[in-house]
Amino acid sequence: MIKRHVVLIAPEIHWNTGNIGRSCIGAGAYLHLIQPLGFSINSREVKRAGLDYWPQVKLRVWDNFHDFYTSCHIKKNELALFTKTGKNSVWDIPHSQRLFLIFGSETKGIPDNIRNQFNEDATYHIPILNDIRSLNLSTSVGIALYESLRSFPSFHQY
Repeated sequence: MIKRHVVLIAPEIHWNTGNIGRSCIGAGAYLHLIQPLGFSINSREVKRAGLDYWPQVKLRVWDNFHDFYTSCHIKKNELALFTKTGKNSVWDIPHSQRLFLIFGSETKGIPDNIRNQFNEDATYHIPILNDIRSLNLSTSVGIALYESLRSFPSFHQY
C-alpha cells in the first residue's frame, strides 16, 4: 500500500499549511507538523485555506523532529529532504511504497542540525530558473508529492 507523509518543520505561514493539508487529502497523504508553528492550527485562517476539508487532514503535530523521526522508524530509502541546494532532482525521488517528504520553514528551510543528520544523497531540489529565489512552500510540496506518486499505476486510477 502506498503511504506518503509530508513533514513540515516549523512552518510559519498558515495559508501554506492549509493548502498543503488540502493537497495531502487529495493524495491520501499524512501531514506531520514539527513545532514550533508560526500560527495556531485551530486558527480560522488555516481552516479557511484548507476550506471545509481541514477536519479530514490526517494530521499529527510533533513537539520536535527527534520524537517524530524515532517514532516513525524511517528507513534510508523512505526519506527525501527538500532544500534549494539538494543534491538530487525531484525527478529522481525514490518511489518507495512508504515515503517521507521533508520540508523546512518558508524563510529558514530545514535547520542545519536536522539536515546534518542525513547523507547528502537524501537531499532533493526542484529545478527552477535563477530568476526567482525559491518556489512557494505549498507549490513545492505539491510538486514533490505528486511526483512521488507518478510511478504507481494504482494511484492513477483515481
